Amino acid sequence: MFDELGNGLMVTLHKSTPASATDRVVEKVVEKVVEKLTANQKKIVELIGANQQITARELAIEVGISHRKTQDNIAKLKELGIIERIGPAKGGHWEITN
Repeated sequence: MFDELGNGLMVTLHKSTPASATDRVVEKVVEKVVEKLTANQKKIVELIGANQQITARELAIEVGISHRKTQDNIAKLKELGIIERIGPAKGGHWEITN
């Protein structure tokens, strides 16, 4: 922005805040992580987004994989910080953190 001051100009520069720069970096990291998810992991995240109360057994049936493979995929998604279990195994729910 330019302001005229007598014989000269005053220039105002705006610097982006560190928070917004950090937000952009976080978004890019999340995008890269999601790109690296398997088809089954993406389906699990999609199903959890549609129904936070869904069980691991229901996920296995919907995705079409074994219960054990579902548990492995859930563990990986939790490790990546994409999903989180809130509350107890019975009565709790899933949250997508990213």
